[in-house]
Amino acid sequence: MNVTLIFSLERHGAVIDAYMAGLELAAAAGHDISKIRSVASFFVSRVDTEVDGRLDKLGTPEAKKLRGKAAIANARLAYELFEQKSATDRWKALAKSGANVQRPLWASTSTKDPAFPDTMYVVDLVVADTVNTMPEATLRATADHGELHGDTVHGTYDASRQVFADLEKLGIAYDDVVQVLEDEGVAKFEASWNELLDTIKTNMGSEFR
Repeated sequence: MNVTLIFSLERHGAVIDAYMAGLELAAAAGHDISKIRSVASFFVSRVDTEVDGRLDKLGTPEAKKLRGKAAIANARLAYELFEQKSATDRWKALAKSGANVQRPLWASTSTKDPAFPDTMYVVDLVVADTVNTMPEATLRATADHGELHGDTVHGTYDASRQVFADLEKLGIAYDDVVQVLEDEGVAKFEASWNELLDTIKTNMGSEFR
């Protein structure tokens, strides 16, 4: 099960809670919850696209220093939240029954800005119990010249929070950024779904003529 289009920490927390609630219901119904697996798709690079666009409009030295910082900071804090939820008594009880963690999945990991390293959303988000869905170009770049140095998430949480504190000082609000991204994402998914339905209807119609 893949729960997708997650941009905010609040949404990620709700997704984790919903997964645990589902496991509890499944266990109560007599199902083997060790066979249930899930990922939570947390979108990465689009956060930088949105934030950096706002920073570029400001154009100040302080704004330039924060370019390319928000997306990785956001993902790292999402992992911190995952750890916090996994440390609760609620999760420990499920784990004793064989439950599998809902792994964070890093989505949208291609670098959109050529000024940044093309493997940054891979090498800076290496940590246990995660999945990175790299597009082909990013996968090949990582295989070719990606420098992996083990865990690059633990020990970064305070610095990650500071990124958003600094953005807030510049008038860039976290809640607004993630809401814009979620709204845009839902609209794009809805458009794609409607396009798929139209294609199916058209093809089915031609078969019955």
